[in-house]
Amino acid sequence: MGRPREHDEQTAAALLDAAERIVEEHGIDALSVRGLADAVGTTTRAIYSLFGSKEGLVVELGAYGFRLLGHAVGAQRRTANPARDLAAAGLLFRKWALAHPSLFHLAVQRQLPDPGLAARFNAAAAETFGVLEAKVQRVMDAGMLGSRTVRDAAVEYHALCEGLASIELRGALIPAGSEERVWRDALATLVAGYASR
Repeated sequence: MGRPREHDEQTAAALLDAAERIVEEHGIDALSVRGLADAVGTTTRAIYSLFGSKEGLVVELGAYGFRLLGHAVGAQRRTANPARDLAAAGLLFRKWALAHPSLFHLAVQRQLPDPGLAARFNAAAAETFGVLEAKVQRVMDAGMLGSRTVRDAAVEYHALCEGLASIELRGALIPAGSEERVWRDALATLVAGYASR
């Protein structure tokens, strides 16, 4: 009979939530194994057991960010209008980025202490990007993607979302109170433009 796991998914989730808060409040350089263990009321052994190292924790935090984003966009209610659905999905990206700015910077913008760590959560990034590509595929299937490939259109769409989120989180350029309108207008214009050749 195997030895029962001392640290479970509940502990991992609590550690990731606390790590996100630490990074949000104090920056990635403030994240330490000892400080995180103290914040959750567990041991450093739990962190090493679950994530292997501090670097493993940071990698899992990036993957966690992508999983949250993928879940939010993937749970969107599907309607008979794939173009409208695609435009609306960007607002879910916005909601995620505003709720999890540290994960946006870490996972999407890859603001990491060691940029090489990002390669270790590429699988989670690809899986989440696949959720977006599936929405773009519906637009193509409806004959509204023009001459673009699904991949090219998805990259363009992601670039717009990332850029808008970055600007909004910096508090730059977009007049206060008009942020959601700017997102809606930009997303609708991009998706409408896909139909042109």
